[in-house]
Amino acid sequence: MKVRVERHPVFNDMALVLSATGAGRGLACVLEDQVQDEIDSGTLVRALADWCPPSQVNHFYYPHRRQPTPAFMLLVDALRHNG
Repeated sequence: MKVRVERHPVFNDMALVLSATGAGRGLACVLEDQVQDEIDSGTLVRALADWCPPSQVNHFYYPHRRQPTPAFMLLVDALRHNG
């Protein structure tokens, strides 16, 4: 019995992701800000746009079990008030 197995590329480099996606090799799940130039030029198009969350929303996670440093809390406070 012969079985044909389809392989799916997996990348850990954004340049390779954009190159493969721009060449029509598949879909990529990336942040819109990272590909805005490609979207504007028409190299890439948004798929499932109705299912994409707003790009202006940022999420910041940090574990509450550890005591944060003062510098870290200043960063969190600045992001909270300037976001």
